[in-house]
Amino acid sequence: MFYSIIIPVYNRPDEIEILLQCLEKQTFKNFEVCVVESGSEQRKSDKIVEKFNATLAIKYLPTGNYGPGISRNYGMEHAKGDFFIILDSDVLLEDNFVESVDIGIKTQNLDCYGGPDKCHESFLDIEKAFNYSLTSFLTTGGMRGGTKRATTFHPRSFNMGFSKKIFETTGGFPFGFMGEDIVLSLKIRELGYKIGLIPEAYVYHHRKKDFGTFFKYMKFFGKSRINILKHIPGSLKFIHLIPVFFVFYFGLTYLMIFINPSLFIGMKALFYTYFILVFIDSSQKNHSLRIGFLSVIAVFIQFFGYGIGFLDAFWNRIVLSDKKEVVNI
Repeated sequence: MFYSIIIPVYNRPDEIEILLQCLEKQTFKNFEVCVVESGSEQRKSDKIVEKFNATLAIKYLPTGNYGPGISRNYGMEHAKGDFFIILDSDVLLEDNFVESVDIGIKTQNLDCYGGPDKCHESFLDIEKAFNYSLTSFLTTGGMRGGTKRATTFHPRSFNMGFSKKIFETTGGFPFGFMGEDIVLSLKIRELGYKIGLIPEAYVYHHRKKDFGTFFKYMKFFGKSRINILKHIPGSLKFIHLIPVFFVFYFGLTYLMIFINPSLFIGMKALFYTYFILVFIDSSQKNHSLRIGFLSVIAVFIQFFGYGIGFLDAFWNRIVLSDKKEVVNI
């Protein structure tokens, strides 16, 4: 099978160069690379792509800034592959990544796959804290690319792929961003195509590098969940509401200072107990008390940011029926 690796990039030439270096070293060689420049102005990647013309079958495809979903579609329209592999520009790969994808697709007879993301040992401590927050059982139930439950697993665009037939049938990603990958995954499943997780086809995914950006990132994903709901009614699950409950619980806890101080103490104790468990769990898994402490802050920001974003979008998109979908992060 011949693969086309589709990588949208926006003002990230340094990251795309490192990813292309990883692709140079792949043990499986039957693929091409399509780098889609998504309207970058300050930091274009054309010169970087030129460096790899001799070692990779590579295309540079400039387009407008319409969001990564539309950019991926543009890349697939110009690709030659029988199967498309979608990657974010900020990932690193093991040398056998494409080989693992090929084996997994053929062994499981998949039409669409998703792979997990991991944190490389060279990443910053704060990235490792964010990684823990996004992947831990205590925070997300370990849902992010780490389960084989076929009824609930939805490939995400940082590491997913599907056949050319699926692209021709669905038209690809339905919009630029704000949950476009989940909506497409749900649509693929509804059409009866076989979707599966390939655990061996993991990527090392860079996280945000400061708390402020991470908050904006999580707020964006909270808003995205409402966008997904608008496109796929019935897609909202209980676990998506946990950050909303967190926001209300946090606010109600400190409101008890003025209403019922005794209840405030009890509610605060439950709050603190949870974050002590987060600290212990992250410290053990990362072998670092510092990362454990940073994880406590990261988890708070993740829940609070996602919850605020969800409530903001719910009020504007559901209650006020505002049709606006695109937001900046």
